[in-house]
Amino acid sequence: MVAKVINGKELSMELKKEIKREVENLHQQNVIPHLTVILVGNNPASRSYVNGKKRASEEVGISSEIIELSESVSEKELLDIIHQLNNNERVHGILVQLPLPEQINVQHVIESIDPKKDVDGFHPVNIGRMMTGQDTFLPCTPYGIIKMLQSKNITIEGKHAVVLGRSNIVGKPVGQLLLNEHATVTYCHSKTKSVTEITKQADILVVAIGRPNAINKEHIKEGAVVIDVGINRLEDGRLTGDVDFESAAELASYITPVPRGVGPMTITMLLHNTLKAAKEMVI
Repeated sequence: MVAKVINGKELSMELKKEIKREVENLHQQNVIPHLTVILVGNNPASRSYVNGKKRASEEVGISSEIIELSESVSEKELLDIIHQLNNNERVHGILVQLPLPEQINVQHVIESIDPKKDVDGFHPVNIGRMMTGQDTFLPCTPYGIIKMLQSKNITIEGKHAVVLGRSNIVGKPVGQLLLNEHATVTYCHSKTKSVTEITKQADILVVAIGRPNAINKEHIKEGAVVIDVGINRLEDGRLTGDVDFESAAELASYITPVPRGVGPMTITMLLHNTLKAAKEMVI
């Protein structure tokens, strides 16, 4: 079996066309969806991500701005800025780019964002709504993964999904979204014993552990769907995922590549959430 590729870049382009049409409809109602991104410090990767979000916003007609703060900014200063944005009716979505400097408590920052403007989907209110299956802002990467599976009409209901990784950003929420779609979900992490025995049971395997090429065909059941969330840069500068693509593709039925896989979908779902926030403020 040679796996079919789920191309996240192509899917994201299709979804952005739909988002752009809806944004244009809002423009006709004199509503301009607006996203504000706060960037603290000079982390090159963070700056690259933030610039990508701004470009993508402009592509679909979403107004955006980047507020740049120094590495030494205090938590109070940052929270004051978020408070101002919460009260600014022109701002529909607020995103604080992670990671943050050590003097700032990340949870304090996340909890300070108005849940109605939390387009990252990390606020405890939105996480709680996700857990209970309510309509809310879903975390962007996990939401993108569900969209990728649905785009290929891959059955989730009744399947055994195994998630490698338990981060608050990807692992935990993607498992919950798969559960919401009626999959049976198993989490594996650094303390899990006999990981390979578990992964080989997976109909859907989501890998988000941050270790290049850590998973290969020895970990995969024939016909499994493999979703690679990892983005790792090798010494020669090439990007690779957490999955050895060539090896895994020999057994998988579907697989996501790196790059052009999950990554583009993350930004697209951020645009979706920003549009959703703007529409809900109009109602």
